[in-house]
Amino acid sequence: MKNNIKIFLMGHRQSPGYSRQRLLSSFALIAAMVLWGSSFVAMKFAFAYLSPLVVIFGRMAVATVCFLPLIPSFCKISLSRKNLLPLMVMGLCEPCLYFLFEAAALQRTTASQASMITLMVAVASGMFLGERITRRTVVGFIVAAVGALWLSMAGLVTDQAPEPMMGNFLEFMAMVSATGYIILMKSLTKTLPSLFLTAMQAFIGTLFFGPLLLLPSVQLPHDFSLPALLSVLYLGTFVTIGAYGLYNYGVSRVWASQAAAYINLIPVMTLFFGFLLLGERLTAWQVLACCLVFLGVFLSQDSTPESRKRKG
Repeated sequence: MKNNIKIFLMGHRQSPGYSRQRLLSSFALIAAMVLWGSSFVAMKFAFAYLSPLVVIFGRMAVATVCFLPLIPSFCKISLSRKNLLPLMVMGLCEPCLYFLFEAAALQRTTASQASMITLMVAVASGMFLGERITRRTVVGFIVAAVGALWLSMAGLVTDQAPEPMMGNFLEFMAMVSATGYIILMKSLTKTLPSLFLTAMQAFIGTLFFGPLLLLPSVQLPHDFSLPALLSVLYLGTFVTIGAYGLYNYGVSRVWASQAAAYINLIPVMTLFFGFLLLGERLTAWQVLACCLVFLGVFLSQDSTPESRKRKG
């Protein structure tokens, strides 16, 4: 039991030769989950003051501006033609398509409900990247998926979550986009720095969401309230740069399926921030569903050494 808990917390520490780089990767992934967990709440809060597309463009623009001083360093990077298409598709998957689905989902469900569906990306990334997983891991994924589905069915219709079922479906589509991002980003980190990929995500997102502000349905702000401005600044710096930068760094140094497993920690962070800042609550059925999800997460943490996984 103690060994399993240690594996769950430390991210598959397997041998005395566990390197400093692997430890840094674990800390980077955990820190990314904390920031991403807070982003659901920050976006929900910002949407109360600004149009979703304004918020998303704002965070992309803030991140892009922050990366401008690094352009001279980025110009020294050798970018081959074969990397161009995967790079563009990666940026299209996330942040572009991901945030479109995410914004629509958060208008229909609570931050807590929306974040729970992110469990599904761990399964998809393992499947599409061809990384071998054990039977115990499969069982854990199934249990977690059942818990997430149960949580969706138990969602309450409230002022903050008028359409929880539709919201969670849109969240699932966001996770499909996120899976494409993880697959392509893992491939690109073999030849390109993770910080450069994070900057490209921000740049592509700014170009994508900028023209969408001209749509008739988008209400441009006439004035900026301080809470809205602080929310956008937080999303652009700590989340867009911080969370994506840390996650991209972590994925570049561990198996994608192992990095995706850390995504299961997001609901824990989001529930905490949602309770603390938004006053969100869970029903008894949702609490039980969360327990089932946590059980699935625990079971999915396989202690088999990576060398044995590769050999089969």
